[in-house]
Amino acid sequence: MNEPILDRVFYHIYPLGAFGAPRRNDGASAPEPRLRRALDWIPAMERVGADALYLGPVFESESHGYDTTDYLSVDRRLGTNADLADVSRALSESGIGLYLDAVLNHVGRNHPFVRDVAERGRGSEYAGWISGYDPSGPGPGGLPFRYDGWKGHYDLVRLDTGAPPVREYLIGVALRWIAEFGIAGLRLDAADCLDRRFMAELGAHCREARPGFRLIGEVVHGDSYEPVLREGGLDAVTDYEAYKGLWSSYNERNCHEIAWTLDRLFAEPPRGPAAAGTWPGAGLCRGRALYSFADNHDVDRVAGVVRDPAGLYPLYALLFSMPGVPSVYYGSEYGVGGRKLGGDDGPLRPELHPADLPSSGPHPDLAAAIGRFSAARRGSIAIRRGTYRRLAVAAEGLAFERAYGGGDEGSERVIVAVNASAAPMRFELPAGGPSDGPTRGDGSRGGRFADLLDPAYRAESIAGRIAIEVPPHWARWLRAV
Repeated sequence: MNEPILDRVFYHIYPLGAFGAPRRNDGASAPEPRLRRALDWIPAMERVGADALYLGPVFESESHGYDTTDYLSVDRRLGTNADLADVSRALSESGIGLYLDAVLNHVGRNHPFVRDVAERGRGSEYAGWISGYDPSGPGPGGLPFRYDGWKGHYDLVRLDTGAPPVREYLIGVALRWIAEFGIAGLRLDAADCLDRRFMAELGAHCREARPGFRLIGEVVHGDSYEPVLREGGLDAVTDYEAYKGLWSSYNERNCHEIAWTLDRLFAEPPRGPAAAGTWPGAGLCRGRALYSFADNHDVDRVAGVVRDPAGLYPLYALLFSMPGVPSVYYGSEYGVGGRKLGGDDGPLRPELHPADLPSSGPHPDLAAAIGRFSAARRGSIAIRRGTYRRLAVAAEGLAFERAYGGGDEGSERVIVAVNASAAPMRFELPAGGPSDGPTRGDGSRGGRFADLLDPAYRAESIAGRIAIEVPPHWARWLRAV
């Protein structure tokens, strides 16, 4: 499990929802071993080629898991520490590394640290642990002191992760998780709010304890991706910028949106003096790893957003071929939908039973298609780790090149052509450079390139040009043979 994070495919489960836990933690009930249901999802993970599981918050909390009350005990609604250790071991035996949601930026109002400060005020040893602590009077959070809530949510009390005692404690927590549960990595919640030196120190300690340990940070705004990655020493950050473009480009028949985003994040420097300055600031995260997704526990499920379900196929084809570490949210591989209702995230986080999905899922063929994309990705180092260069874009089509190596042995070049329309699309591209865009019509055949998704398909490069026909709502990943 020590390969670069770009070689991974993630599966994401929000356990409190997926495993049917009560919405509120009464703090008194006996533990229920719901967490062991994660093992029922291993066939689903294998079906989409996932070799890493990002498991949402599992430690004792008041409600949704992000209002932690105990960092060292599994939430009683999910089970016990022994359950988590057994799940991690079984996943590892299946070749799946476990990544836990590390909610280190804030705690719930009933966390013992917070209660101690509420009772003892300045006399509490934890008063300096709370960001914005002000004992001059009660604030909007319902506690007898003022403090910083995460982005104005005062049920989430921010910790000062720049304070040495806080850093020392939280690093100790992470090391305990590694020792007790054998985890492969962490997803740092609200990483864009954490002290960056703290994240770098956390990563150094975790990697010393377990070589190959990975840290993924939740970061929302694209301009922050590279600084947080670099200064925080992270392996990847979440790619919310491309997430939006994936579905809205399809809905609006405007692939220029996602093309612009991919250029901005990953484009190689323009070739030749005439192209200089074409994309000011392009390639902000070139050479970096971003964690890519079509949906997750915080945003509307993509099947509930895409206007035509056929669009899910080119969308996932693009997700698995563009730069990044692809992730599949539980049930979305079968087209399970869900949208927020009045701010309620519950519809995004339903209880699901994986054995039922192949027959009850709204789009039973989608999982097999995602499995094809995942297998083809695993077989191509260019798709996993290569550079990105746009070749063509039109309203409902996008073509780009992924290239790895310098042309020597082990090098690879793949041309990806995605058709988001309901009609066949013909891309005519210079074999080694950009094009104005695709045209519709009949396809050509040749013997120079083979499709990684359909090995029977061939395309030939003639006089420095290549013609590619892509079926409706599908993609070609062409590699030289």
